[in-house]
Amino acid sequence: MPGLLRGAAYLLEGMHLVRQPGLRRYVLIPLLINLLLFGGLLYFAFGWVGGLVELLLGYLPGYLDWLGYLLWPLFALVGVLLVFFGFSLLANLIGAPFNDLLAAAVARHLTGQSQAEGDWLTLLRELPSNLLSELRKLLYFLLRAIPLGILFLIPGLNLAAPFLWALFGAWMLALEYLAYPMENRGLRFAQQRHWLRAHRGLSLGFGAATLLATLVPLVNFLVMPVAVAGATAMWVKEAQ
Repeated sequence: MPGLLRGAAYLLEGMHLVRQPGLRRYVLIPLLINLLLFGGLLYFAFGWVGGLVELLLGYLPGYLDWLGYLLWPLFALVGVLLVFFGFSLLANLIGAPFNDLLAAAVARHLTGQSQAEGDWLTLLRELPSNLLSELRKLLYFLLRAIPLGILFLIPGLNLAAPFLWALFGAWMLALEYLAYPMENRGLRFAQQRHWLRAHRGLSLGFGAATLLATLVPLVNFLVMPVAVAGATAMWVKEAQ
């Protein structure tokens, strides 16, 4: 429990960091990406989530129809999670190069290192590897999300599926945002996953807080840069 709470607190620290004068300029482009994509998300999700919920409830056996009244809010939440998490992956895929710059700037701010030159040239040079890294995380997500999605179609097991999906979503968001400071230090994807497993409570606490923030209207527009800053603070302070 202390690890979960400490991990969640790093998201709040990220909110403080992105308001610092030397870091604000790195926040603008990720913020614009989130505004555009989540605007499209709201338009898309308006009718889609209701249909998904009705589909999931349709797989309940007849003798459990009475559970529909209890499960509708839960399945609705899962539908929202699916949509928001999918769009979060897309936002991070597009914003990955700029998130790398933000993570590097936050690390310099926290460690007191001097500002490096040529940041934007570095962005262009590392753009292919950044996109490849995001695609690797997307594949990692899909290989695990598909079996979890199938659980929704299996009577009995579909009662546990929403909770498993929320746990998986928290893990994936922690992996997504902690990857930026870790990649800046040369850690590969397998090493990143190893560090998160070794700090499971800390990582899940941060991921759960990020997941909840993603579901809050208006706050979700700020989640990406705030989570990058918070994850970088966690890495700088916990990996020493």
